[in-house]
Amino acid sequence: MTVRAVVEGVGHYLPDRIVPNSEFEKSLDTSDEWIRTRSGIERRHFAAEGQTTSDLAVHAARAALENAGLSVDDIDGIIVATSTPDLTFPSVATMVQKELGMTRGFGFDVQAVCAGFIYALTNANALLIAGQAKRLLVIGAETFSRIMDWTDRSTCVLFGDGAGALVLGLQDGTGSNTDRGILSADLNSDGRYRDMLYVDGGVSTTGSAGKLRMQGNPLFRQAVEKLTSTAEAALEKVGLTGTDVDWIVPHQANIRIIQGTAKKMGLPMDRVIVTVQDHGNTSAASIPLALSVGAETGKIKQGDLVLSEAIGGGLAWGAVLLRW
Repeated sequence: MTVRAVVEGVGHYLPDRIVPNSEFEKSLDTSDEWIRTRSGIERRHFAAEGQTTSDLAVHAARAALENAGLSVDDIDGIIVATSTPDLTFPSVATMVQKELGMTRGFGFDVQAVCAGFIYALTNANALLIAGQAKRLLVIGAETFSRIMDWTDRSTCVLFGDGAGALVLGLQDGTGSNTDRGILSADLNSDGRYRDMLYVDGGVSTTGSAGKLRMQGNPLFRQAVEKLTSTAEAALEKVGLTGTDVDWIVPHQANIRIIQGTAKKMGLPMDRVIVTVQDHGNTSAASIPLALSVGAETGKIKQGDLVLSEAIGGGLAWGAVLLRW
């Protein structure tokens, strides 16, 4: 008998403030058309003053628990993927734990920037399969608006804030690729590409958070190649191909990257969940946000084969294949 980590609930949260592209026209040499053409983004959400990453994560966690019909007493641990924690330490996960009223179990953060949720999901799967927990909350949450350089039109128009969460539980399977749950994962990183996407600050360098820096064109080329290869690797591990996939739920960084990856995999865009137009790039939050929206709108249904892939600073990239 094979045990699988299955999705039992999903939820998301977006801050109230909606920022349309037109808002950037007031302070930058840019336009709504320029942003849409290059990224596909039409609007994004920004956290309110005093609203933190853990605040967003708590809202998403509660939504996922409600969707699953569970309470915090049913949860054994919390994993939060984020690159924008409230504080240097303690972890966002322990802050979420406190706010949810959870006084047992464990919580920790995972930092792999935009690939963070893929890394967190893979870690959660391993912990569940190993018997370290029976049910976990896996959250992606970010407040990237806190690390933007508002004079850099090539980056500050791309990112937004938000959070998404999954409840993962255990279910017996047959060991075949028809099982529900996480079927495979593929993780990668290569530190030689660090300068393509990074933040120019940190505790042991500048003593401050710093601002996001990006080399857009080189990163684009790396993204399409690496996202395609990691997606194909995850499929190959369980004897499946792109034609078997019902939905690709990619990291929502840029519509051109999403389209380029789907094209290289030979999949039409009507089998891709796209939310980048409404949320912008929410880094580690983008995949769980898109999963939640996909399920909420009735697109993703139980039994569907879902492939998620992401790439972020590091560079770090990876994919998870699961049957909903």
